[in-house]
Amino acid sequence: MSVNYLINRVIIINIICLILFTKVYSKEENDSITVIDTSGQVKIKTEKKLNNQIDFIDVIHNTLHIKLRNDTAKAVGLGPFFSLLPAVGYTLVSGITGAITTSTSFYTDENKNKYSNILANVYYSQFNQFWTNINSSIFIDKYKVHFFGDWRFYKFPTYTYGIGPHTNVASALPIDYSYVRLYQYTYHEFFDNLFFGIAYNLDLYWDITTKVDTGKVYNEFIKNVKNSRSISSGFSANFLYDTRKNSVNPIGGTYVNVQYRPNLTILGSDINWQSMLIDIRQFVRLPANSGNVLAFWSYNNLTLKGEPAYLDLPTIGWDDYNNSGRGYVQGRYTGNNLLYLESEYRFHITDNGLLGGVVFGNAETILKKLSTELHTIIPGYGVGLRIKINKKSDTNVCIDYGLGIDGSHGFFFNLGEVF
Repeated sequence: MSVNYLINRVIIINIICLILFTKVYSKEENDSITVIDTSGQVKIKTEKKLNNQIDFIDVIHNTLHIKLRNDTAKAVGLGPFFSLLPAVGYTLVSGITGAITTSTSFYTDENKNKYSNILANVYYSQFNQFWTNINSSIFIDKYKVHFFGDWRFYKFPTYTYGIGPHTNVASALPIDYSYVRLYQYTYHEFFDNLFFGIAYNLDLYWDITTKVDTGKVYNEFIKNVKNSRSISSGFSANFLYDTRKNSVNPIGGTYVNVQYRPNLTILGSDINWQSMLIDIRQFVRLPANSGNVLAFWSYNNLTLKGEPAYLDLPTIGWDDYNNSGRGYVQGRYTGNNLLYLESEYRFHITDNGLLGGVVFGNAETILKKLSTELHTIIPGYGVGLRIKINKKSDTNVCIDYGLGIDGSHGFFFNLGEVF
């Protein structure tokens, strides 16, 4: 099976899902409110039903009688609706990790067409890893503009496992580096939910070191790491189609993001190279009259031309929110081209919305060239628990247990849905 065949089938499947399901299943359960605007036109506005819903903050308040908020979850308005979660968790890449994660959702206009959201997180692990990230998705409906940001800083001793789909954990190479990512996108909405835009993208690594100087993985690593630093810098052209109302926890809609990024030496990049990102997501309410969701995700990171530095190669777990590849340690599979598919079924456990669950499965492959035939598929699967932390923004704490091949397994934590 060729890569082009696979990509074509992915696109066809998502188009079919879009045609069949968007109009049928995307409607949310809301209370309708008739509003007459200043021009005399009648509009229908909606507010999500929250009367019978509770979240974790309600539980603390009702059981311990501790007031942790001015009940922003019940407020009718633009927000902000803020969630903060100090936590201790465990991941395969970082071991025991302390975290402070925050999610702030808000509307930017009275129409309340879409939530804007800012996720800001700080982490420190038992392996002396420190990292922080700020992900923002802000809609200015009045001007039909969407701003998206992905800013990160890492001081990150970790392991790399080599290039290709046939690596093994026993050959892991210890590495250390510091990293700054600065991605800032600006989109303009030309048609309903259809955006085109440009962005500046910077990946800067420095103090790249390893304590090992032999072995296959070391040879691959040192071949692409010319010195202790690397820079990839370039503007990108971006296409975005997004019908989701709430990006933190979509219960319907479609998301398509396509990015073409040329990295150029005239902008500070070490070498000229080009990449393309294709990110497609579909959300289907199933059954149609429930809050349960069947979700699909296709994530494809492709090298079109040139040879990226080792740490810039597409790798599992390094998508915008570090959520791909549940069942495997971050960075477990690396190569010139990453093809990734995932599906997840999200369901309510309690009628009041406090608890939910998921079952998920994913599959990925690593290809050196786009013309290479697809031979190796790497599967992952698992289950998860959802705990509602803020019922107004529909924000969940996600606790997943994933499994993969060769005995790979572990817990995965997130604030907001995985995709």
